[in-house]
Amino acid sequence: MPRALISVSDKTGLVPFARALAARGYELVSTGGTASALETAGIPVTGISAVTSFPEIMDGRVKTLHPAVHGGILARRGRADDMATLGKHGITPIDIVVVNLYPFVQTAAKPGIAFGHLIEEIDIGGPSMVRSAAKNFQDVLVVVDPADYPRVVAELEQSAGPSSAFRFELAKKAFAHTAAYDTAIAETLCTFQITDGSITRQGEPSVTPPELSLTLRKIKELRYGENPHQPAAWYAIDGSTALGSATVLQGKELSFTNLLDLDSAARIALEFTEPAAAVIKHTNPCGAAIGRSIEDAYVRAREADPLAAFGGIIGLNRPIDAAAARALVATFIEAVIAPGVDDEARPILAGKPNLRVVVADLKTDGSPANRREVRSILGAMLVQQRDEVSEARSQWTAANVAAAGLKVATKRAPTELEWGALRFAWRVCAHVKSNAVIFTDATRTLAIGAGQMSRVDAVQVAVMKAMGTEGKNPLSGSVAASDAFFPFRDGLDALAKAGATAVIQPGGSLRDGEVIAAADEHGLAMVFTGKRHFRH
Repeated sequence: MPRALISVSDKTGLVPFARALAARGYELVSTGGTASALETAGIPVTGISAVTSFPEIMDGRVKTLHPAVHGGILARRGRADDMATLGKHGITPIDIVVVNLYPFVQTAAKPGIAFGHLIEEIDIGGPSMVRSAAKNFQDVLVVVDPADYPRVVAELEQSAGPSSAFRFELAKKAFAHTAAYDTAIAETLCTFQITDGSITRQGEPSVTPPELSLTLRKIKELRYGENPHQPAAWYAIDGSTALGSATVLQGKELSFTNLLDLDSAARIALEFTEPAAAVIKHTNPCGAAIGRSIEDAYVRAREADPLAAFGGIIGLNRPIDAAAARALVATFIEAVIAPGVDDEARPILAGKPNLRVVVADLKTDGSPANRREVRSILGAMLVQQRDEVSEARSQWTAANVAAAGLKVATKRAPTELEWGALRFAWRVCAHVKSNAVIFTDATRTLAIGAGQMSRVDAVQVAVMKAMGTEGKNPLSGSVAASDAFFPFRDGLDALAKAGATAVIQPGGSLRDGEVIAAADEHGLAMVFTGKRHFRH
């Protein structure tokens, strides 16, 4: 009789899978809670103590670390000496190992979890069995993911049994499972310290720990990278949200550059609590707006630069309703990302079958996976905390700007309307490639100068874009934002000439005095944030 050892923390699909194994003649061996679940379901099960002839001890800390278990897993069926050793010691081979590990990550996420409780969620026997089975994958099936149960049953139905390719696939997945588990433990333990003999938690896992191991799960192969000659794939980081757990509802295959643009769109959407929309081209916004509804926000963002918006990527921070769907399909766009799609909107979007519609949870938590950014350079990696415009989370008024770390640098302070516009501009400007200068009103962008080699060039590019509109100066009465300080007054002079009445920038230049004097000459209100938001 073949033997399957089952010991799982995640009991999703356990009972039907165990029944399927039992129906195919497998003796089921199990431990603790898993054995109880099988017995309750009326499935015959052999307790692990009957296999080891030794009781589970130390509250279950020691139960499977025994030669009767690991000998049965590691014995090479094609080696006569291995099989003779099993016979000599009365050990039965174990043909399937179904194990997933103690819920350490879920336990660690609980507020105020005591170290003594957390340490008991570090699985010892589970990883040992998984690694043993994965090492001997040619003879033993190792299953760590309940999603694989139906495939395992299907493979067992094959006349020749599970294929070598399938066995190897499960083995690789098993080693990734234990690697991710150990990484989570190492990161979490770094948040605890011993002080006066007590072990207490000091904070969240570090974004930049002494050693960093990333577990990446391939979502899918991409047609190619930035260019057709570059192979590429899309991966998820364990524990991440947003594009790490996105669902593609419809449309053509997403490309590498589509995903980069969707990321840029999602970042802007994350900055706003109001209904907000961003239109992205080549990772830069060509329009961003807030509105009364998500449809209103999108239309206003699109009309900020309708020529550039053609073929753009859209980010929304509200589910797509029918009105928004009709607006989206009214012109050609490549893709849209949103936190959901209403049922009434789906057939409208389906009328544009090539339109890529991506649904993702755009509410990121404080886990390292969501706070950490990793970028490759030649022969090395750069890691940083994700930039957030935290100083603009609350409304800005003359009464509360000091609490946000802001300083009015000029003789004239912004008006109430200008404060709202400056806050809007500052949240968008942080997501424009440096050097960046943008013009906005209180609810949408008016002109964007992105990625220029000098700040005055960025102003001139924005003005050039805006002046394409016939009639009155569209920048008259606008506000401007610069992602870093003005090194000379020429940039400030250009802003005033374009029609801006207020400007926000980090400050900190050696020539701040000259820049402030220029603002005063022009009657501009200028606010220093003391915080730079470069985006390279």
